Amino acid sequence: MSRVRFSAGGAGGPRGGGLRGADPPLGGRRTGAVPLRALAWAATILAALTMAAPFLWMALTSLMGQLEVFSYPPRLLPETARFENYVGALTAQPFGRFFLNSLVFATCVVSGQLLTAATAGYAFARLEFRGRERLFLLFLSTMMVPTVVVLIPRFLMIDRLGWVDTYQGIASTELVSVWGIFLMRQYFRTVPTELEDAARIDGAGPWRIFWSVSLPLARPALATLGLFAFIDAWKNLLWPLLATRSMDMRVVEVGIASFHGTYEVNWPYQMAAGVTAVLPILVLFLFTQRYFVRGIQMEGFR
Repeated sequence: MSRVRFSAGGAGGPRGGGLRGADPPLGGRRTGAVPLRALAWAATILAALTMAAPFLWMALTSLMGQLEVFSYPPRLLPETARFENYVGALTAQPFGRFFLNSLVFATCVVSGQLLTAATAGYAFARLEFRGRERLFLLFLSTMMVPTVVVLIPRFLMIDRLGWVDTYQGIASTELVSVWGIFLMRQYFRTVPTELEDAARIDGAGPWRIFWSVSLPLARPALATLGLFAFIDAWKNLLWPLLATRSMDMRVVEVGIASFHGTYEVNWPYQMAAGVTAVLPILVLFLFTQRYFVRGIQMEGFR
């Protein structure tokens, strides 16, 4: 049998140059990755500053005097921080009542959506009944209907019930979230059926399985849904504006909108009211950041 000899140079040159010749492209790729990462960070920081700029401008304007807002060239920082603008803005209208109304409205909406989404989502995920998938697709199809299209029917409904300018009037039509039902259905489908089968063997019925087994496992999805429901209810403007008439039933967003008409030239007061309205959502976000990020990921299903 003949021997096959391999030269040290080979096709890549002397002394294993073929192996060493692969190093420069690898090094080049590593060097090129650094500028790409730097560009990605720069783009992220620029996007963050762009998003934060309106809020920073609002906060700084709330501390300025009336004449400073219209000064030229425009001032970025106030000459003297005027915290009394917050006192003046919150006492110019009954914002205490507005905050209470928003809190009651948001609490009712969150409670209703958690209840209806959890029960309906579990039914669509686990219970077997005729026409389940078709009914679920019908539910999903309602998400394509713009909200403004159903404003008038909703108002006529609460007007017939005599609920205009009441808590039940502004909250009753917000208690069901189709997206929330979809979210809970998808989450319940990820729960292992073996746990439910074990509870069924022990004699538990459908309601006991839902309440004691499936629902505790769905706490992350419930927290995500509750967070987004609260934010949507707190910043809701159009529906409370239509469903309420008296000053005592206005929510925060409607109060700020009417504040603009009442104090048309006092921008510092308006910005102070706006900053105060954002604070509850900001505090809620600081304590629920992980659920907020998870909700953004789940929002892709919407």
